[in-house]
Amino acid sequence: MNKLIAVVGPTGIGKTKLAIELAQKFQGEIINADSRQVYRFMDIGTAKPTKAELTVVPHHLIDIISPDDDFSLADYQRLAYQKIDEIQNRDKIPLIVGGSGQYIWAVLEGWVIPKVPPDREYRRELESRAAVGKADELYQELALVDPAAAAKIDRHNVRRVIRALEVNRQGKELFSTQRKKQQPPYDIFTIGLTAERKELYRRVDARVDAMLSSGFVNEVKDLVKKGYTLDLPAMFSIGYREIGQYLEGKMTLDEAVYKIKVGTHRFIRAQYTWFRRDDERIRWFDVGNNRVAEIETAVKLWVKS
Repeated sequence: MNKLIAVVGPTGIGKTKLAIELAQKFQGEIINADSRQVYRFMDIGTAKPTKAELTVVPHHLIDIISPDDDFSLADYQRLAYQKIDEIQNRDKIPLIVGGSGQYIWAVLEGWVIPKVPPDREYRRELESRAAVGKADELYQELALVDPAAAAKIDRHNVRRVIRALEVNRQGKELFSTQRKKQQPPYDIFTIGLTAERKELYRRVDARVDAMLSSGFVNEVKDLVKKGYTLDLPAMFSIGYREIGQYLEGKMTLDEAVYKIKVGTHRFIRAQYTWFRRDDERIRWFDVGNNRVAEIETAVKLWVKS
């Protein structure tokens, strides 16, 4: 068995709920492909599956590192392939689920990721600049030296921006031209979930409000108490960055919430550059039409093929 299901789409669209239903129906296990859910202690702001959801079907690559640990795209790809093979060897179907385009396509397309060693001194220098409000300046520097890489990287993904600058500093080959592909030996069915833009924004705005009601501010406070400072790349994630600024007295809570919502809307638009509606590899379903039964039928036919 070499079947692999991918469930992709913008944040807040319902990928986790659908994946759990499919995993239950088709004897599957879920592999996380959200670049922030790999971190321990960052639960509310990353919208991790609930404890109840985690017990329904096996989940993998959630809570595997601390917020101050180094974790590269190559690390994720290696672990994802390992989990896929383990699940398939149990005669079950792996479902890779998430909205991080680089994580998804690195696995599905078999990116051959260049093994450029980290330049830790240079990285710390860039992280320090980002921590004092110069993250956008770093992105502009990347756009100058490697515009193709900048076009593919979300300017708010500080860790990826820094890594691209780090690789480009080696001077051998641009970050954007190093990536080659080696198609993995999987029979892949990619499900894309989508909705009208206004509906997407409504959903994520409601989710942000729910996060605040669930104790998001206290989660960020607890992270800081544990010693995870606000200048860590992990803490530059949408939501954590703004709540951190609120805790530092740099803005009101209402201002932070507004910025989280606007930033998430921007992130959704960026996600559609990774998961294009005209990509023939993705079978799209509008969640506003309650098409779960149709999705299950499509998966059933594919499993039997």
